Parts: sequence; C-alpha cells; structure tokens
Amino acid sequence: MEKAASPRASDIAYDKIRQFVLSGHAEPGEQLTEEQLARISGVSRTPVREAVRRLENELLIVRSDSKRLFVADWSADDIDEMFVLRGMLEGHAASRAARNITARQLEEIARISDLLDEAVSANPPDVAAFLAHNRAFHDIILEAARSPRLSAMLPMLIEQPVVSRTAKQYRVGELLQSARDHRELIAAFVARDSHWARAVMTSHIRRAFHAFSITALRRKEQQQRAND
Repeated sequence: MEKAASPRASDIAYDKIRQFVLSGHAEPGEQLTEEQLARISGVSRTPVREAVRRLENELLIVRSDSKRLFVADWSADDIDEMFVLRGMLEGHAASRAARNITARQLEEIARISDLLDEAVSANPPDVAAFLAHNRAFHDIILEAARSPRLSAMLPMLIEQPVVSRTAKQYRVGELLQSARDHRELIAAFVARDSHWARAVMTSHIRRAFHAFSITALRRKEQQQRAND
C-alpha cells in the first residue's frame, strides 16, 4: 500500500497561522513577527514566509510600507465591499442551490437547522455551536450550487473572521432572526424558487453587515478611549 505524502512545512504553517488569526487569538491590527509565527506553527521561518504570502493574498495578514506584518483590520469601505461581494456570491449560490439541491441535502440542511435552533434557544445562546452549525449549513448550500467558480471564490470571503466577530456580537433577537432566515431558505429550496432563495440570502447577509459594522464601530471607540 502506498504511503500518503506528509504535509509540507509551509502547508502546516499556513493551516496553523490561519487558525490563529481566524480564532480571534490575534486582534485586528495586532503586529505579528516571523519568530512568533514560527513558534505558533512549529516550523522554521522559511516555510512561514511562504505561508504568510498565501495569507496576504487572502487579506488575512497585511504588510506595512516598512515590511512589518499585521493582522488585517479593515476600513469601513473594506467591510462594506466584503459584504456586498458576499451578498452577491451567496445570493447566487442560494439561487443555484434552489434549482439543484437534492433530497439528501434538503434532509441534512433541515437537520442542521434544528441544531441551529437548539444553539440559539440555549440560555445563554451557544454561540460556538451556532457558528459551527451555521458553517455547515452554508457549506451544503455551496455544495448544492454545483459551481466550481463559487467554490473557489466564496470561502476566502466567508472564512475571514467577519462571520465569527458578527455572530459573537449578535443579541438574542438577532440570533433568532438568523435562525428564521435559515428556515425560510429551506422553504425556498423546497419550493425550488431561485428568486426567493436569492432574496432571503441577500437580506440575511445585509443584516450581518449591519451587526458587524456596529460591532466594529464600538471596538474602535473603545480603542480610542483606551488610548486617550
């Protein structure tokens, strides 16, 4: 039996640094060093440099004019564009999914929606479970869309810590609304109504945009007060 190839050091570094950034252990705007990233990933600085280049392409890490590395901290315009693109692409994915989703995928997405409801109904809401189930829900929509182009383009936008930071700041009413959106998406899929699915997904993303924008504004105000 042929032995599976071991992952390259740069791939290991990429996965571990990416998870470090996405998990929220590093704050937006926080400076990073190659030495720090080498410790986190457990590899030498050479593969870390290759991993960092990939993460720069994904806009998770940015490099200043002086070549210093920072966790990306997006401007209001960056955030607006990110959500506009998400709305367009995820709306298109939902539209395609309404036409192509299988009975098995519908059954699975309904099961995940039940889990989302449980996470939201907990006291206090289980945000970690909500995030995990939300990811699984949207993954099935992307799979049902049957579009290699969407599969290549969407993850870069969705994987960014925007989703995590948005959900963690949702109030209970907003979490409940998100769960209702998922239920309505399922109804649109059952009806095979691509226009309905697109409209629900687009409004779902816009609500997330406003929640994130408010959160980002509060965080900047807190930073300003701390610096004064």
